[in-house]
Amino acid sequence: MQEHWFEEAAGYEVKISKGFTELKPSAYSYAVAEPPADYRIAPRDKSNMGRYLFGGFARCLYPVQKFESDAERKLAVILEREAQKWFRPAKGQFQIYYRDGANHREYQPDFVAETDATIYMLEPKMRKELEDPVVLAKKEVAVNWCANATVHALAHGGKPWRYLLIPHDAIAENMTLSGLAGQFGDQAVGAACSRDATPR
Repeated sequence: MQEHWFEEAAGYEVKISKGFTELKPSAYSYAVAEPPADYRIAPRDKSNMGRYLFGGFARCLYPVQKFESDAERKLAVILEREAQKWFRPAKGQFQIYYRDGANHREYQPDFVAETDATIYMLEPKMRKELEDPVVLAKKEVAVNWCANATVHALAHGGKPWRYLLIPHDAIAENMTLSGLAGQFGDQAVGAACSRDATPR
């Protein structure tokens, strides 16, 4: 029955109750005898990134982090250099939901980073997955979330939000965050948000 189920919505009402939420706790499993690895150094076994716990951060909001790919580790290197602060959100941090068939699933972005002028929600993905329907559904809800967050933030003296969907093979440690935003940010949505969210 679920495959024949459908819903037509005329629109959704967005309600923002507050401009921030406290950081959710993150839990990781790792070998006790193995200290956190240096995030600046790629591990020998990149095919098994999930087993490594990385530390040594100065600007991450958590003392340690795990990455699913070496591209994510490289992005952390960029964010440590370019951002004021950054983190990998825990489950439930943003409460963003996307449609997957008849189900509504939570979307947990890979990274969030704040710079002098902007807050970025970043999602590195394998290039072959960029047109996957689930990836596109996540992107749509995240772009809309960033648009609503921008309206709220600018009305209260905050910074605009931007969503970046980045191909894994485009990430290199010598890149800048502004360079990634210029290539992979949703320019049209960002421009619309800036116009619509001007405080009155």
